Amino acid sequence: MDFVRILVESLAGFAALFALTKVLGKSQITQITAFDFIAALVLGELVGNGLYDPEVGITQVLFAVTIWGILIYVTEWLTQKYRRTRSVLEGSPAIVIRRGQIQRDVMKKNKLDVNQLMHLLRDKDIFSIQEVEYAIFETNGSINVLKKYIHQAPTNEFFNAAPKEVVLPISIITDGELINENLKEIEWDEQQVLDEINKQGLTVKEVMYAEYNKEEGLYVMPY
Repeated sequence: MDFVRILVESLAGFAALFALTKVLGKSQITQITAFDFIAALVLGELVGNGLYDPEVGITQVLFAVTIWGILIYVTEWLTQKYRRTRSVLEGSPAIVIRRGQIQRDVMKKNKLDVNQLMHLLRDKDIFSIQEVEYAIFETNGSINVLKKYIHQAPTNEFFNAAPKEVVLPISIITDGELINENLKEIEWDEQQVLDEINKQGLTVKEVMYAEYNKEEGLYVMPY
């Protein structure tokens, strides 16, 4: 009977947390603030304890998840409505490198050491602090960098290149399955895609990935 109870409560907890994630939006997943981190730990603990405590039922688990969901939602609403609450509830970005100089006091305030800073810079493909003019430590723990002029990659504007249409490649086949909804976004129909794949001696099931763009046509990667 305990196994049935755990199964039912697991499904209920999963459904509640999934619904909560959908209500709060994608930004809650990618932009984790200190409050979001605490909420995630508490929600996981609530559901986990509820599964193995026979005195805690589905009603109590759902009630606790709902209360925390409301708290998170109200917090997000406050930060969107009132700008002054953002620094308290979400934190503020901090400039840890200014004009090429490491701001030691700012790093100390944000509990960031040089090794951590170098790790974050390497995530941005920067292996020397000498390349950095400004670095901003974001509230979600990531870092954004403005390189020194000499280290910035040249752009089309720099070369006075003529304007050209930017084409978005569209995934047509993934893992041997045709993505019918994406066919609406391209100039080809399903039969044209199949004909092109057949020309290459393949079937849809033999294609790991295929994408289409208007300039280059269909690119096919078999298994």
